[in-house]
Amino acid sequence: MTRTLASRVIVLLLILAGAFPQVGASQTVSSARLHAPWDELLHQFVTPEGLVDYQGLLEQEDKLLDYLLAQRKVSPEAAGWSAAEQEAYWINIYNAATVYMVLQYYPLSNVNDIRLKGKVHSLWEAPSVQVGGQEYSLNQIEREKLTARFQDPRLHFALVQGAMSGPQLLPEAYEGAQLAQQLERQTRRFLNDPARNVLAGAQPQLSSLFNFYAAEFGSRTQLLEFVNRYAPMPVAATAPIEFLPFSWALNDRQPLSATQALHK
Repeated sequence: MTRTLASRVIVLLLILAGAFPQVGASQTVSSARLHAPWDELLHQFVTPEGLVDYQGLLEQEDKLLDYLLAQRKVSPEAAGWSAAEQEAYWINIYNAATVYMVLQYYPLSNVNDIRLKGKVHSLWEAPSVQVGGQEYSLNQIEREKLTARFQDPRLHFALVQGAMSGPQLLPEAYEGAQLAQQLERQTRRFLNDPARNVLAGAQPQLSSLFNFYAAEFGSRTQLLEFVNRYAPMPVAATAPIEFLPFSWALNDRQPLSATQALHK
């Protein structure tokens, strides 16, 4: 069902205000079962290359909304889940909330075109989802629920910003039992993608993600150790490092022209 931009934004604001009744999962539901609706959507609307069929997903927007609404009754820390299940939970919620937010403003060609709350807040700064009755922005989920707690730089290759230069969206939900393998696979995939990292030659060019999150990758030596753990070829310790420009173009399976994006 296609909605106008205005009606989508109204629905989004009602979600954040808690205007909908609490529905869906309770704290006793297994994490895998909880993420089943998101997993189904990913299998259906994400390509093997990690691009999203946003136009097709609009027809299943209500299913994604129901999944996000269900999180209002979930408290991952009190649900008896393992640390890996909790980490997978927050990755899924971050990615699902990002995709849902994009849908509210679709069609668009660039993620940075999204502005919330009087066009002041970016996609990542504004409250976007309720978990356990508390509102979170995407930045809060990333920093407070994931980075600060798990201190795993591989997270940055799982969290999807909706941008072409960002990580590819995995066409399946993250699960605690498989999380280590999924994060390893995503990190290797990202570093082996020549559109995101150019490692051949005397002057390697890394994704700007390594620059954005430089503090989490440590010193230059630590950064190169991390890169060489996954890179198809080792980067020399003495090689000068450059960072590639970061494209915020939407990770759309069918990219829109500027004219199409403006025609809403």
